[in-house]
Amino acid sequence: MTAGPLEGKTALVTGGSRGVGAGIVARLAADGAKVAFTYARSKDRAEAVASEVGDNAYAIHADNLEEQDVVSAVAQTAERFGGLDILVNNAGVGSFSAITELTMDEIDSMLAINLRSAIVAIRESLAHLGEGGRIINIGSINAERMPLPGGSIYAMTKGALASLTRGLARELAARGITINNVQPGPVDTEANPANGPSASALLEVMATDRFGTAAEIGAFVSYLAGPEAAYITGSSLNIDGGFGG
Repeated sequence: MTAGPLEGKTALVTGGSRGVGAGIVARLAADGAKVAFTYARSKDRAEAVASEVGDNAYAIHADNLEEQDVVSAVAQTAERFGGLDILVNNAGVGSFSAITELTMDEIDSMLAINLRSAIVAIRESLAHLGEGGRIINIGSINAERMPLPGGSIYAMTKGALASLTRGLARELAARGITINNVQPGPVDTEANPANGPSASALLEVMATDRFGTAAEIGAFVSYLAGPEAAYITGSSLNIDGGFGG
């Protein structure tokens, strides 16, 4: 059997029990990596993902609102698999309302999970990542294009993640570590179904006539995690079906 491109690598995916995160976990494992992933709420859902993936997956309960949970998830991954080669910051939340209607708790949650937890995970992972290490942030096309009202704070957090990626590329290059930011457009998930109430409005601003799939995002992330993407760093890469024109 031919070895996969990620054979011998270990990965941590935050928020990997559903949606895009589960798609990323499945693809990294299919390409040969051992993959730990975090979940905040549904143990049953996380165990189902781990069972489907097989022995190469390990579920870790961690709330990305809690700094120590993120710190522990990195440590548990390195202990379980003997190191860490790939970090995927996928965990994210979005509350969509006019800025005057969002509560400060909702705003703080987006800042904490979409941005602060990624910073914590990166800082902790750098104790383990070596030459050829990969950091992949999952941002959003909304960092660049927000055609509908109510997404200003969410877009701001994802824009900050893109800026963090560009800045850190300079710091990490000397260590042989790349960092990139994947910006999906609408993806058909439980949280944002292709037949949901906002689907028609989103399709109107897309070049394609469909949402993306979690498997497509997973394939893109796996490519960035592999050896053929070694010359890509500091980039925000859109996988968005031509969102916004």
